[in-house]
Amino acid sequence: MQTRIAAALTRLEADHDIRILYACESGSRAWGFPSPDSDYDVRFIYLRRPGWYLTLDDGPDTLNFPVDEELDLAGWDLRKALKLLRSSNAALFEWLQSPAVYYAAPEFLPAVQPLLAGTFNLRAGLHHYLGLVRRGLETDLTGEAVRLKRLFYALRSALAARWIRTRHALPPIEFTRLRELLPAALSPEVDELLERKAQATEKTTVPRPAALVEFLEQEYAACQAARDTLPVPTGSDPTPELNKVFQQLLAGSFPLPL
Repeated sequence: MQTRIAAALTRLEADHDIRILYACESGSRAWGFPSPDSDYDVRFIYLRRPGWYLTLDDGPDTLNFPVDEELDLAGWDLRKALKLLRSSNAALFEWLQSPAVYYAAPEFLPAVQPLLAGTFNLRAGLHHYLGLVRRGLETDLTGEAVRLKRLFYALRSALAARWIRTRHALPPIEFTRLRELLPAALSPEVDELLERKAQATEKTTVPRPAALVEFLEQEYAACQAARDTLPVPTGSDPTPELNKVFQQLLAGSFPLPL
């Protein structure tokens, strides 16, 4: 699969006349609880040639492709990605922390990662993860049997929200680190469910775990109460630094004249 992903990225560069700066895993394989039939959610950040940015009207700044049974490919233009970094987009922060990096241009992460702490907005991050927890509680985890995949999506989001609420910091992407905040009494059940998920399909269901759902409900309520008390960013506007990063990466990728 690594070979297939590398070939797909090379083909994308040729077909769309772009330079890929970064490509990573973003789904359950990055989070640490894939099922045997989980697909590969490959997300990438790319640059076009300078002339593409020098037009009166902006062009499309995303690349999306049909999903097959194994591979889900999608990417954002660097300018879009840096705008989303400025607005504290939680998905982008996860991409940039992924433990499964398929490709990174040597200059990319050293330029971008130092900006993460200063651009992460605690309230925006909490709002994102609470939305995922709410979906779990209101949609995915209401029946007597629930999909194991959706249970872990909601649990991971609740722990990320708890990380923000209690530690006032950017949460890690890996479930193994997030579960440091899991109440000890719930660990045996989570361990058992993780073992089952490692052998299950994407559609496997389990009896609704009452104690875990109660934890989700309690954490959702606690985070809702704490949201307005979280610190707001007080640093300087990151736009000048983000502009500098964009210009440097563009010049380094396409140094020749237009």
